[in-house]
Amino acid sequence: MDASGTTSDASTLPMAGVRVLDCATFIAGPTCATMLGEFGADVIKVELPGIGCPLRKFGTMTPSGDSLLWLSEGRNKRSLTLDLRKPEGVAVMKDLVAKSDVVVENFQPGTLERWGVGYDALAAVNPKLVMVRISAYGQTGPYRDRPGFGRIANAFGGISFLAGYPDRPPVTPGSATLPDYMSGLYGALGAMLALRVAEKTGKGQVVDIGLYESIFRILDELAPAYAMKGYVRQRMGPGTVNVVPHSHYPTKDGRWLAIACTNDKIFERLAVLMGRPEVAGEGKWGTTARREAERAEVDAFVTEWTMRHDRDALLTMCEQGQVPCGPLYAIDEIFEDPHYAARGNIATREHPTAGTLRIPEVVPRLTETPGRIGSLGPALGEHTDAILRDLLGRSAEEIAALHAAKVV
Repeated sequence: MDASGTTSDASTLPMAGVRVLDCATFIAGPTCATMLGEFGADVIKVELPGIGCPLRKFGTMTPSGDSLLWLSEGRNKRSLTLDLRKPEGVAVMKDLVAKSDVVVENFQPGTLERWGVGYDALAAVNPKLVMVRISAYGQTGPYRDRPGFGRIANAFGGISFLAGYPDRPPVTPGSATLPDYMSGLYGALGAMLALRVAEKTGKGQVVDIGLYESIFRILDELAPAYAMKGYVRQRMGPGTVNVVPHSHYPTKDGRWLAIACTNDKIFERLAVLMGRPEVAGEGKWGTTARREAERAEVDAFVTEWTMRHDRDALLTMCEQGQVPCGPLYAIDEIFEDPHYAARGNIATREHPTAGTLRIPEVVPRLTETPGRIGSLGPALGEHTDAILRDLLGRSAEEIAALHAAKVV
């Protein structure tokens, strides 16, 4: 079923005909492969026999024996168990690579090389191969061998320092897994770019991503502002540098409202809504510079107004006055919101043992060839025999031997 809620033909999707070997673990690499699979790629999840991807046991468990995170993020994949640490496993891997386009991995640098399945070894089998390599610090540099997860990437990438209030310790910027999902997104983009080059030149390449780089890339003007002015931005709570009011404000009914006045005209609209037009325009807070100079006073001014109204009333007023605003939603409110429902942002799928699941729909939304969630995360090794038989042409005896040797 595709993102528009209708059944789609996978052969018409943008990535149809592309085969991806997802050898990655946890979130970053698997997310890259998941995104490619949502748009038609044949994704084979390569997992260690008897153990599988750690994502299977991470988070809320289900009657299927796998976690909700696995069932959601393992969507559209086929599971093949394969021990890459054994020579027989390496041989199977190379046979798979000969029939594939992309390999995704996120082991510590050098791990695949030690097993004999690094990029050079695999490119010798398939010169057009694209390998997406996501690690904590990337494949080069003095820190390449250091381990790391999303929390470390948030810290090293520069966003954790900005999260929280100036007089309190830094906090998690929303989610410790933000770098994983961001790196998965950049990985999918990199794979598509590299595939385009491979189509033109017949030569593959490595897409090299450090988890922290995905965070550093989204820090707007932090780098050039420091390089030019020596300015080190500090924590500002819910506020935003350069503009005010641009924050979260409490409401009469104990909720929160986000308001974003990014220029003087929008602030003027807000002032009119508040019944205080004299503070805008030629007034004391009519320019960004004046508001910045008295940031605390401006935020207190807006807070006094929002505290006199319920959140829904404020949303209506701001919408009518063309002032950008939005509610600070918890997940229960997201499930109740009519816009989420109208856009189909939450997909419903049935699993034979886990039951009914509600999971995030595919992003981005393509009008002509929308992505799809054809299946939820598979059981460990669910497709092993079929892949060995149908894709690689292994006989029943050969497959039985691989099982007996615990290669698969």
